Amino acid sequence: MTTEDETRPARRRITLTGISSRAWEHPADRGALTALRELRGFDDVVKAFFGMWNERAFRLAFLANAIRVDHRQYPAIYQRFTEAATTLDVAELPQLYVSQDPMINGQAIGIDKPFIVITTGAVDKLDDEEMRALLGHEIGHVRSGHAVYKTIMMILTKWAANLAWLPVGAIALRAIIAAMFEWWRKAELSADRAGLLAGQDPAASIRLLMKLAGGGDLSQIDTTAFLEQAAEYESGGDLRDSVLKLGMTIYSSHPVPVARAAALRKWVDSGEYGAILGGEYPRRDGDGNASVSDDVKAAANSYRETFNESQDPLVGLLRKVGDGAADLAGSAARSARTWGQRPGEQEGNTPPADPA
Repeated sequence: MTTEDETRPARRRITLTGISSRAWEHPADRGALTALRELRGFDDVVKAFFGMWNERAFRLAFLANAIRVDHRQYPAIYQRFTEAATTLDVAELPQLYVSQDPMINGQAIGIDKPFIVITTGAVDKLDDEEMRALLGHEIGHVRSGHAVYKTIMMILTKWAANLAWLPVGAIALRAIIAAMFEWWRKAELSADRAGLLAGQDPAASIRLLMKLAGGGDLSQIDTTAFLEQAAEYESGGDLRDSVLKLGMTIYSSHPVPVARAAALRKWVDSGEYGAILGGEYPRRDGDGNASVSDDVKAAANSYRETFNESQDPLVGLLRKVGDGAADLAGSAARSARTWGQRPGEQEGNTPPADPA
């Protein structure tokens, strides 16, 4: 019996030789990563933090309770894994495990030797192209070093829970954690791009997000309608909906699936995805020359563009308030310039000299 995947023609994928993770990193993600990497002694601080979270014990837990994937165990998954890694020009494969969980999920864990875990839900519900996109997503996390910073976020979250009885400490930590969650949501958008570059099948990447939202059976799901959902989520409702969405996401590590689908579609439509497939992308041998200031500026521009283009009612109100403040400031400046002018004088005209 042949599967649906076996009846599809083989898709030729372009190997992205020497590609740097900067190629797929969202500007806000890349700006934060570049700044952190430039901090002197930051690696030592990370290792000190990580000492509180035993990587060896965590790896042993999966070794004992999950299936380690190779050419003998889950060989079809291993084949998709090697294909995704080859396309992203990753020579050394991280270890891959399949863990018992009916939900579709994956994660990258560790610092010294990060490893990847996917769930049985992903194995059961994803076709070959969707699986390649998921594995490319997790490889993207590993290549970008996201597992390191996610570990710190996990530690800080635990600290916040332990300090909940201390109002000042809890408030400070929650502010830090909220900022790290904002970064992590952008890191997820980066990894979605890596998954797309690994599979080079935009339809499969969108299907993966549809399955994350609604399960494995897409026979009654329509891609266009799903993207319409995304547009309605982004712009629909009133200020009450905007406040509710803010509450839903502020302490969430992942953007909602419809928002991820919209962001990925926008990235494809921008032409950046096509340019990378055409060979226009940063190489790993240039990572040492990455400019912190350029990446921080790119992050600021990304947030500014998102703010200016957002259809969210709350953001629209903030733009109006900002425009009103600018108008008010302009009026005040004009009033200050004309204050004290003699009757009949106009701004910009030089008053006649007093007679000697």
